[in-house]
Amino acid sequence: MDGNGRWAAERGLERSAGHRAGITAVRRVVEAARRSRRVQTLTLFAFSADNWDRPHEEVGELMLLFEDYLISELSNCLCNGVRLSVIGRRDRFADTLGSAIEAAEQATACCAGLHLRLAVDYSSREAIRAGQIGPDVDLLIRTGGELRLSDFLLWESAYAELLFLDKKWPDFDAADFEAALAEFDTRRRRFGKVPAVEHLLTH
Repeated sequence: MDGNGRWAAERGLERSAGHRAGITAVRRVVEAARRSRRVQTLTLFAFSADNWDRPHEEVGELMLLFEDYLISELSNCLCNGVRLSVIGRRDRFADTLGSAIEAAEQATACCAGLHLRLAVDYSSREAIRAGQIGPDVDLLIRTGGELRLSDFLLWESAYAELLFLDKKWPDFDAADFEAALAEFDTRRRRFGKVPAVEHLLTH
């Protein structure tokens, strides 16, 4: 979910305004994923391990937004059968944030619908070294115009279809999400193999 700060700067706003607009985009996309009934797991890269190097005020704002999101969205998750979990380190969070994470995970543990995973203080390289490997990624979407993975789910994305968009995250909406799924449907996934028909034609 990239481009919050640049989205705000283009509008003459503080970066925090971009992050708040990003939360609204999160709500739109989670609802779109839930409605699609195709997506079993949605992982959102909210805060990387490298993001601690950002200005102290911005980091504090992001942590507060994350905590507020967990608290405010809990009832929606329960009503819609959304299981919520957090991946990444937890030892650098404030106690109140850690408690909010545990409460949300415990409350939604039995939900059988969409599994929403939030990657916070997350580094793929650290996760791999710790043996913390998640489910394989089918489609990886990056907004904001950058063409890199930035230490996100590197192992799990070995055969992921990659989609890079110029649109910044606060502008990403349900239609964009549905278009991404439609694009995914056009991709031919070989997983290193030769499809049977193509193999036949080579002989």
